[in-house]
Amino acid sequence: MLRRLHADQPDSFAFTPDNEAWARAQIAKYPEGRQASAIIPLLWRAQEQEGWLSRPAIEHVASMLDLAYIRALEVATFYFMFQLKPVGSVANVQICGTLSCMICGAEDLVGLCKEKIAAKPHTLSADGKFSWEEVECLGACSNAPMAQIGKDYYEDLTVESLGRILDEMAEGKVPTPGPQNGRYASEPASGLTSLTEWESDKLPANASVTLATEVGDTLKRIDGTEVPLVAPWTGPNAGEMARANASAHGDPVQHAAEPAAREKAPRPAPEPAATEMPKPAKPAPSAAEPAAPVTESEPARLDSPKGGTADDLKRITGVGPKLEGVLNELGFWHFDQIAQWGPAEVEWVDARLKFKGRITRDDWIAQARKLASEG
Repeated sequence: MLRRLHADQPDSFAFTPDNEAWARAQIAKYPEGRQASAIIPLLWRAQEQEGWLSRPAIEHVASMLDLAYIRALEVATFYFMFQLKPVGSVANVQICGTLSCMICGAEDLVGLCKEKIAAKPHTLSADGKFSWEEVECLGACSNAPMAQIGKDYYEDLTVESLGRILDEMAEGKVPTPGPQNGRYASEPASGLTSLTEWESDKLPANASVTLATEVGDTLKRIDGTEVPLVAPWTGPNAGEMARANASAHGDPVQHAAEPAAREKAPRPAPEPAATEMPKPAKPAPSAAEPAAPVTESEPARLDSPKGGTADDLKRITGVGPKLEGVLNELGFWHFDQIAQWGPAEVEWVDARLKFKGRITRDDWIAQARKLASEG
């Protein structure tokens, strides 16, 4: 399927304060220079906030991660989990149209969506509450036909049951997800043939349905106010969590707030088995000499581009519009300037960029030399 950005785009995007805090915490999970790994969760959070993924949202996430816009666009347009057009304010109905569901009546469900929501997929209903689309296999073949609505599966559907579900959602209700024909999970529709002593009255619904019903978040979008904030590694209890985690493995751990490092007590070597000859002890490795720090040296800089025309530094892999602007502000406008950097010059520039190490990681200097040689 050809995936394009929606023709009508908002002027701007910004995370709510809670979502901004959540996003920063996700970025903090990754080592310096690897923050781009957070792109999928940040794009997903932006979609949860707005309901769909707009171009300003994609570019905002790219800027947070210091990525070229095209890299974020590549991710957003590749994964079908990202909605590139506005969806219904209440729900986007995803009808599975693959083999098992199609055989069991998915075409009738699509027909209902055309009748109750909109004649074409990816189109808002007249009241703006619903949208629909046909998707590939969602992995619930034994409960066909089915649909994913919000975060949950509605299975064993008929035209009548799906119509009821949509009507209830339109009224602000959250219908119970899971099988809609009385099945507990995915046992044979004709009845149990084994484990017949199971007592359904003690377990009225499977664990997934029970939790979704208790939490009531089938249709609720994540907005950052959930408790606890899903970033425990950055919170005030981070050290205690580290202690608890390490204690489970028998390791002493330093509290995150303590600046002084604690020495880890060496564990005694296991006694050799009676039938084994003791192995000679290995000599203790000598402590490696720390590498001498590279002294910074300011590279040759320019107040403005030569001849009034700057090179397109974005042609260097790893340099996006934001980084190009930073490099220009530092006085670097041309490939041949970057091509002349040595380790000391790289250290100077690195110290003034947001993510240290990217010059070496993406080998800017070799790229710049090649581009400069091409004129």
